[in-house]
Amino acid sequence: MKLMAGNANLPLARDIAAYLELPLTDVSVRRFADEEVFVEINENVRGEDVFVLQSTGFPANDNLMELLICIDALKRASAKRITAVVPYFGYARQDRKPGPRTPISAKLVANLITVAGANRVLSVDLHAGQIQGFFDIPTDNLYAAPVMSADIRERFAGKNLMIVSPDVGGVVRARALSKRLDNAPLAIVDKRRERPGESEVMNIIGDPSGRFCILVDDIVDSAGTLCNAAAALREAGAEDVVAYVSHGVLSGGAVARVEKSTLSELVVTDSIGQTPAVTEAKKIRVLTIAPLLAEAVRRIADETSVSSLFD
Repeated sequence: MKLMAGNANLPLARDIAAYLELPLTDVSVRRFADEEVFVEINENVRGEDVFVLQSTGFPANDNLMELLICIDALKRASAKRITAVVPYFGYARQDRKPGPRTPISAKLVANLITVAGANRVLSVDLHAGQIQGFFDIPTDNLYAAPVMSADIRERFAGKNLMIVSPDVGGVVRARALSKRLDNAPLAIVDKRRERPGESEVMNIIGDPSGRFCILVDDIVDSAGTLCNAAAALREAGAEDVVAYVSHGVLSGGAVARVEKSTLSELVVTDSIGQTPAVTEAKKIRVLTIAPLLAEAVRRIADETSVSSLFD
């Protein structure tokens, strides 16, 4: 097999390649003067099983186009099988019609990846599980929960833990992490979102008093939801509040908001490349999912079970 990477998250791609003891494929991904993307593969890939590593975080459209053009280049170079490894699947929050005359952009992106020539997709913590059904090709959705639970056990052993979902939609995710932590009790923050990027905490379902609360979510973008939830938990008597999130989008003033919040720590994975603001933040820590992705890539190449990674 061969590993090929776009420019979206080269540190993660290099870590995966190091874990698998494989070199990254020699490829040139560059821009013309008008910002058109150009891809040139500088080695033979005919008949190869190729994995294209490319998240679609900021700038989402540029990174998506890089992914599509890399796939097209591999298809025209006669690669035997092309797997799009997209740790963070952009547009995943647009998985349904929230109102009249609105798109389902996640389905559109799934169609684009399929038509470009991908034979399989590998992602991490899709925002909605049904996005797997948007693809007409095999799609593996990995979970960061094993990485998170191992880190929680190592750092917070002996604490009176409570797992908290910052909204009703994330209860399944929170319950899965709870099971990995000896069925720690659950709480749910009931919030209202009047407009995108703004949320208001209404109620807390459960009693966080005296508990070490761990907020768990799949995406942190503006960080408003997490910061509001942390403040509400503190007011309800929580001993401390930390957050574990799969994808640290952290756009706009999110990093500054986290730094000023009552959160003790925000832990994100390296599914998205970190900006200087994230790496310099005192309250933000990054967990790597390179071994998880590398093992999944190895198992797909070897035609063995991927789901057994989570047993």
